[in-house]
Amino acid sequence: MKTVKKRTTPPVIADNSIFKAYDIRGIVPKQLNPDAAYAVGRAVATFLDPKTIVVGRDARLTSDELAERLILGLTRSGVDVIDIGRVSTDGLYFAVGKYQHDGGIMVTASHNPADYNGFKICKANAVPLSGRKGISQIRDIIVTGDYRDAETTGKVIPKDISDDFTMHVLSFVDKERLGSGTIIVDAGNGMGGKILPPVFSHLPYRLIPMYFELDGRFPNHPASPIEPENTAELRKRVVEEGADLGAAFDGDADRMFLVDEKGKLLGGDVVAALVARSMLQKEPKSKILYNVVCSNIVRETIEKYGGKAIRTPVGHALIKPLMKKHNAIFGAEHSGHFYFRKNWFADSGLIALLVCLEAIAESGKPLSELVASIDPYFRSGEINSKVLKPKAVIDKIKKHYHEMEPDLLDGVTMDFGEWWFNVRSSNTEPLLRLNVEAESEELLEEKTEEVLALIKKKGKAVS
Repeated sequence: MKTVKKRTTPPVIADNSIFKAYDIRGIVPKQLNPDAAYAVGRAVATFLDPKTIVVGRDARLTSDELAERLILGLTRSGVDVIDIGRVSTDGLYFAVGKYQHDGGIMVTASHNPADYNGFKICKANAVPLSGRKGISQIRDIIVTGDYRDAETTGKVIPKDISDDFTMHVLSFVDKERLGSGTIIVDAGNGMGGKILPPVFSHLPYRLIPMYFELDGRFPNHPASPIEPENTAELRKRVVEEGADLGAAFDGDADRMFLVDEKGKLLGGDVVAALVARSMLQKEPKSKILYNVVCSNIVRETIEKYGGKAIRTPVGHALIKPLMKKHNAIFGAEHSGHFYFRKNWFADSGLIALLVCLEAIAESGKPLSELVASIDPYFRSGEINSKVLKPKAVIDKIKKHYHEMEPDLLDGVTMDFGEWWFNVRSSNTEPLLRLNVEAESEELLEEKTEEVLALIKKKGKAVS
C-alpha cells in the first residue's frame, strides 16, 4: 500500500507549458532541468504505481543527466528501473511490450532543436499517456507534491535490447523476398545511426550512411525530415550516386520518410499507402487507420485492396488506443509515424522502411514508378503559420466556405471533390497547420494560395 508525502519545498516546474498533448517537452534548462526530471520520475511512479519502468534516452547533450535524475526519482519511489541506455523511441516501446514491464519513459525531444528535451511516457503494453490521460495528472502530482513514499529503494538493472529488437524488426518481412540495391539513409546524427547498422547487417542491400555519428548538437541539419530543406542533401546524393532510394529519420528515429530514385521526397501518407497495400496483401480485409491530413490515396488504396479504412484525428496518443479498439493491423500519420498491431500497436519508422523495401522488391519497379501507379494527386505538404488566435481563424475559415458542410474531426476539413484542405491547430506548438490536396498542380497552387491568404488575413499571422 502506498502513502503520500506532502511537499515542503518550492515547486520545481517553472513553466507548466512543458506538459503537452502527447509528452513533456521544453527548453533545457530554461523550462526543463534535472530537478524537474527527478520530479517527473517521482510523479510517474505515483501515477502508474509500477513495479518496473523501462528508461531509454536519445543522443541529446542533456539526455544522460536528465535520465540519471529521472531514474533517481523512480528508484527513490520504490520502482525498479530497466535502463536500456541509448535507443530509439520504438526501441523503448519494444522493450516495454516484449518484456512485459509496467511502463516506459523515453528521454527525448524527438525532432525539436538541440536545446530541447523531454519525456515520452507509456504504460504497460506500450500504451502512451496523453495530455488528458496521464500527462495532466503527472503535472498535478508535481504541483501538489503528493508523491508516492516507498519503504525501499528500487534497483537499476542495465539491459541491452539490440539483438532482440533487431530480430523483432526483421520479423515483419521475408528476407528471401527482398531485393538488392543501394540505399542512402540520413540519420541526422540521431538514434537511427545506432539502430540501423545491426538490422542492415542481415539484409542484402548496400547501405550508405549519412550522419550516423550520434551527436546531440545536430550539427549538419535539424533531425526533422518532414521539412523538405532538411532532406535536401539526401535527395541530391540519391540522384548523384545512383541509389535506388533514400530514407531519413528524425532525432529519436521513430519517424521515417522516403526519397525515390529521382530525388523526390515522399510524404508520410504516400509511404502509408505503400505499407497499407503490403499489409493487406498479407492479411486481407483488415482494418487500417489513417489521420485526417493523409492523402486520399491512403483511403483509396486501403479500399482497393479489400481493407476497411478508418479515419482518425492527428496524434499518436489518440491513434494508438483507436488501433487497439478496432484491432487494426496498421495505422499511419502524414508526419511519418507508422503503427503496427504486431508491434503492440506502437509506431516504428524502421519497420515501415523494411515493409516498403519488400514491396518495392516484389513489384519489380523503381520506387517512383510504384508510387505513380497508385498516386494521381498533388499535395502542398504541411504549411505552418503563427497566428494570434488559432480557433478564431478556423471559425472564420468555416464561415468563408459556408456553402460546404465542414468536417470537424480535427480542425476543419473541406472537401470540394477536385480538391480539399485541412486546417488545424498544432498540439505541440502555437501554429495553424494547413494541408491541401488537388487533382492538378495548377489547382493545388491556386487553392493553396487562396486558403493561406485567408489564414494570414483572418488570423493577422505573425509569421
